[in-house]
Amino acid sequence: MSREIIEKIKKEIEGFKDKPQWEETGIISEVGDGIARAIGLYGALSQELIYIESAGSSGDIPALLFNLEESSLSLVILGEGDEVKVGDRIKKSGKVLSINASEKLLGRVVDPLGRAIDGKGIIAPDEKAKDMLLEKKAPSVMERESVGSPLHTGIKAIDAMIPIGRGQRELIIGDRQTGKTAVAIDAILNQKQEEDRPVFCIYVAVGQKNSKIAKIVKNLEENGALKYTVIVSAPASSSAAMQYLAPFAGAAIGEYFMEQGSDALVIYDDLSKHADAYRQLSLLLRRPPGREAYPGDIFYLHSRLLERAAKLSKEKGGGSLTALPIVETKLGDVSAYVPTNVISITDGQIYLESSLFYQGIRPAINVGLSVSRVGSAAQTKAIKKVASKLRLELAQFRELKAFVQFASELDENTKKQIKRGELFTEVLKQGEKKPLSFDKEAVILYAATGGFMDDIEISKVGEFENKFLDFLDAMHRKTVLDAIRKSGAIDEKTEANLKSALEEFKAIFSKK
Repeated sequence: MSREIIEKIKKEIEGFKDKPQWEETGIISEVGDGIARAIGLYGALSQELIYIESAGSSGDIPALLFNLEESSLSLVILGEGDEVKVGDRIKKSGKVLSINASEKLLGRVVDPLGRAIDGKGIIAPDEKAKDMLLEKKAPSVMERESVGSPLHTGIKAIDAMIPIGRGQRELIIGDRQTGKTAVAIDAILNQKQEEDRPVFCIYVAVGQKNSKIAKIVKNLEENGALKYTVIVSAPASSSAAMQYLAPFAGAAIGEYFMEQGSDALVIYDDLSKHADAYRQLSLLLRRPPGREAYPGDIFYLHSRLLERAAKLSKEKGGGSLTALPIVETKLGDVSAYVPTNVISITDGQIYLESSLFYQGIRPAINVGLSVSRVGSAAQTKAIKKVASKLRLELAQFRELKAFVQFASELDENTKKQIKRGELFTEVLKQGEKKPLSFDKEAVILYAATGGFMDDIEISKVGEFENKFLDFLDAMHRKTVLDAIRKSGAIDEKTEANLKSALEEFKAIFSKK
């Protein structure tokens, strides 16, 4: 019996073929504050996804390779940093960080790695899903075309004077509590009125309170906007690494829709906190600090993110990605380091001023400091026609108002100009969560600039506006509103119908 066993063992040994498998690994030498240093793994590449084999974790912990030094590597831990210990093995993945993007993300709240965090279960798989790189080269000059079609925000002051085009990068800047997020959310809410060519929206929350994010989700859901929106959340409680990755995840999801030939809008709320998170990571990684302790490549960080917003050429599908970055200033100082950086990268800025906000002028847009470098190229003919003089008259009014506050007597012409400026200021006031379709914006601005509201008391301007829109909806929808929406312009016939409707309504309004 023992001889048979020995023979079998001999046969097994003879037939054995050794197939050695080599795997390059490294060892964690130092860990703390979400940063790990490692030795070994000399074939790893910058920005590569690395896996840490931790004994205390059920699975491998992902990390991002940030620094390639002569004798060590510096990793930013993307999972639970407390579970990583000195001596843990690390291995390469051979790929860079990506997010699985698809239409199944719409209506969901995800973290920067694409994992659902809204309590609605896992995100269902999709055949059309695609792994989108978080760090990606921006479209080249030849792959783009100039911005020409409007992205309506539903906010009269913006659509009339600081128009945003599909594929543009427009900065929203101002002190805290001046309504920056409200402007961005209204722009999302207004996209449900864009029936001809819908816009998919991505809201990226960086360093915000969880309560604020929950409030935004509820607001979008109640207004029927969550179904075409993805929320990427890296709240204040999350690590600096997650806050750093969040805008890149939002850009990657937006690029998925853009590459499908659709239009997408991504809002980064806000890049000031993003810069702070990157500064924290850089200091922990012992990178040399520069001005205000920010690393030297902070400008490159935001430029490579915002340059990904583009209007693609027809050969590339004709899709677009519009970016609305938000930056917070301190005491209105737009000359600070991060604000000036982002201003120089974007195609204009919407500047929200604290003093206007406290005067009750909301949205508190400072017309003098706000600009769109795309301009009227991103406006419909209807809005362009009624808003051409608006900006100039408002700027003159504000200058005149500051000049005449010391004068005791004013001539009739100056009084008339001041009253008209006050009327325009009142007309441009707009409540939160009340975006208007561009045809309704056009008729209100036509009534204001055409002199039809000159004899209306300033205190009754809001009432006149609301009741006039209700009147048009009920009595002249086809001949005025639908005609403007269909053609995008106010032609002679539509203008005659609008004038007739205005005179008819004024007669009714003056009797009350």
